[in-house]
Amino acid sequence: MDHPIICFGQQPCGFFPKRFLFAKILAARRLQKEIGGEIVFFLHDSDHDPRETITILRDRNSNHEVALNFQFENRIQKQFSPLYAKRVLPEWQEKTARQLPNYVRQSLVTHFKEIKCSNVADFCLEMYKRMGLLEGVRVERSSAADFRARAVAVSDYFVDRRYEGEIVRARYRDGKLLLHKGGDRFLDIPGGEFGPEQISPTRDTRFHWMQSVIRCTHYVAGASEQHYINRTDAPLVKFIKRDEISDFDRAYTEL
Repeated sequence: MDHPIICFGQQPCGFFPKRFLFAKILAARRLQKEIGGEIVFFLHDSDHDPRETITILRDRNSNHEVALNFQFENRIQKQFSPLYAKRVLPEWQEKTARQLPNYVRQSLVTHFKEIKCSNVADFCLEMYKRMGLLEGVRVERSSAADFRARAVAVSDYFVDRRYEGEIVRARYRDGKLLLHKGGDRFLDIPGGEFGPEQISPTRDTRFHWMQSVIRCTHYVAGASEQHYINRTDAPLVKFIKRDEISDFDRAYTEL
């Protein structure tokens, strides 16, 4: 193996990353020390679920937990816009910065205040970089037009479209573009022509789509990924379990 490519994937998972992402990074770095090669972070910022960026912090005095998240301009953006298109509100950043000293050290508060990013995905990525988590790591984003153009076609996917002034991520099914409103309720929105640059995969087609571009030799899989990734899509890839870590869904707040 001349040039191992060690990959892990994750949606933006909080303005301070969840501890399970830190565990993936630890596993990738340890493997790199053993076999060499390159680490690639596949940032799936095309996901639209606002719950992905919930950030759970613990009060430094009372030890009580609080769940913080970005605020959104409107219902359409919150529910249906991909994370790279959910806008960061300056007033939210200012309000949250005033609360953070209760939960994290001042250096992280300073980083939070200094970040100047217009969308949620950029904001999270910039924080992860400032925390030193991505030093020497190549980042590939599912929202990038050139990544999408290079990816293999998949049968099950979402399409990014303009709808009521926002970019939304609509499921393509039977020739229709659908927004999931919960349960068995869907909203059919206007279609039209679209190309690969507007397409992102579903959960079940994501690994195959990602791998067609990144071509990793090793993949650090999270707890849930181990159950749904179809390993026949990449028979030559060696799958590695992420490190075990306590409070895996809480925020990682070290530097």
